[in-house]
Amino acid sequence: MRMYDLIMKKRNGGILTKEEICFMIDGYTKGTIPDYQMSAMMMAIYFVGMNEEETLHLTMAMANSGEILDLSEIKGIKVDKHSTGGVGDKTSLALTPMVAACGVKIAKMSGRGLGHTGGTIDKLESFDGFTTGISTKQFISNVNDIGISIMGQTKELAPADKLLYALRDVTATVDNMSLIASSIMSKKLAAGADAIVLDVKTGSGAFMKSEADAFALAKEMVMIGKNAGKKMMAVISDMDQPLGRAVGNALEVKEAIATLNGEGPEDFTELCMTLGSCMLLSAGVTESREQAEKMLKQVIDERTALQKLADFVKAQGGNSEMVYKPELLPKASIVTPLTAPEEGYINKIICDEVGICSLILGGGRETKESSIDLSVGIVLEKKAGDYVKKGETLAFIHANDEEKRKACEERLLAAYRISSEKKKKESVIKGILN
Repeated sequence: MRMYDLIMKKRNGGILTKEEICFMIDGYTKGTIPDYQMSAMMMAIYFVGMNEEETLHLTMAMANSGEILDLSEIKGIKVDKHSTGGVGDKTSLALTPMVAACGVKIAKMSGRGLGHTGGTIDKLESFDGFTTGISTKQFISNVNDIGISIMGQTKELAPADKLLYALRDVTATVDNMSLIASSIMSKKLAAGADAIVLDVKTGSGAFMKSEADAFALAKEMVMIGKNAGKKMMAVISDMDQPLGRAVGNALEVKEAIATLNGEGPEDFTELCMTLGSCMLLSAGVTESREQAEKMLKQVIDERTALQKLADFVKAQGGNSEMVYKPELLPKASIVTPLTAPEEGYINKIICDEVGICSLILGGGRETKESSIDLSVGIVLEKKAGDYVKKGETLAFIHANDEEKRKACEERLLAAYRISSEKKKKESVIKGILN
């Protein structure tokens, strides 16, 4: 079997077999197939596409290119949740304790933030001493004892995907539906969960800008997961403006804690309830979304979800007192209001610009080696559909550097669109697929 022949076959519209795809992924992971040949293959796939079987075979080949996490020692059905990422997306911080408090096992692998999108691990490190650098043995033990554990992705997990993504990133072959879906799902399948709930974002702050593309990606990933024998559900949610009000690591942790105290923003709470009900349904704990949402509301009202977060933080070396006293979390030295230059309705907030503003303040990474400031960020006082008077506060900027604060202020103001016409408030939930 030769890579040259496979490139030509795909270029000419052919369908690659399971054996051919495995040969290709195995060879590229081991270094026997060079970048230039794999680049040619990615471009052929980009233009010709892949069918359902090819996409599944590609996903499984990448998942099997390294370690498959064995979670068989964890009692019960293991449910994982994945978000395609966005601005202010602190969902895992509130959602996983809620679901774990309902008796579902959460064994999750998460990443760090890069660019204007935040990472779950960075946010969790706002708790003094917290670490995701735990052994697989402790990871499994924590899930059995507490019901929840989160650790960083290991280098051994789907290494082919890491190599392929880096190649696609520099060869203009990222935005192909099969390649995106297989990249996400290869890591999820390698992580060993029995059921996977996907949160697929759409809007200006998401990778998928249009709802049609977000639904298509969700459908593709659900299909891959089902064909691999997993229980699958996908929620398509809005990222046309930041989720909730807080953007920035410690600020988002505070908002997640407020949500577990029943005081979270409406859109963020709605998303947590929707994703949580899907996770409970996938685990077989309930038979209806109504029943699931009732259970989730109960663990918030009784503060058992908050207790679960504290237990989880403590088990991974963090200061659990911060869960009950969020004022102990990192705080910025400069907090200033951003005021409205005119009267009217907030017509739009350019979502990715808000993320970039947090990055400017030091709350994100330009490169993987960059260090971040956990205390900085933005808290939105007004969102799309809200009325604002001239001089009224649109947002608060939390900074530790005056020059960065000024740069953020100018850009953040430009991200707001104020008009005389009132815009209808959109639901954060665009649809659910299973």
